[in-house]
Order: sequence, then C-alpha cells, then structure tokens
Amino acid sequence: MKILYFAWLRERLNKGEEDVTLPPEVTTIAGLLDWLAGRDEAAALALEKRSLIKAAINAKLVQHDTSLVGAHTVALFPPMTGG
Repeated sequence: MKILYFAWLRERLNKGEEDVTLPPEVTTIAGLLDWLAGRDEAAALALEKRSLIKAAINAKLVQHDTSLVGAHTVALFPPMTGG
C-alpha cells in the first residue's frame, strides 16, 4: 500500500510518500494511524492528535473507522488552517 503525506505531515515526517506492508491486524484508517505512530517518535509526534488528521482512500475522503480492504493508496493530511 502506498501512503501519501501532505502539508505539515510531509514536513514533520520528512517524506512525501512510502510503500508499506501492513500487519494483518491493521484494518482501518484508525488502526493505520496507530501503527504508523508506533513505528517511530517523529510519526508519534506528527500523529499525536489523530482526530485532526484527514484521510482519503484511493482519492476518496473517508472516516477513521473506514476499512482498508481494497485500498491501494491512502493519503493523510492535516486540516487546512486560515491564514
């Protein structure tokens, strides 16, 4: 599965994308966020407020309880802030 990172997530993680093989227990966006945060300290800090992170599966916005079955690409991005 390809994971794309946007805006300050990209900056904080120092990468725009990565290809991952998920463990079988990671079945939802929420589980993916938890798994990513558990891999290293930078990801844990970047994903600390998981409820603010928006997600899309195969270019369609989804909720955190959405299944990853059939997902080829997951995009993660923070909320837009006014300037």
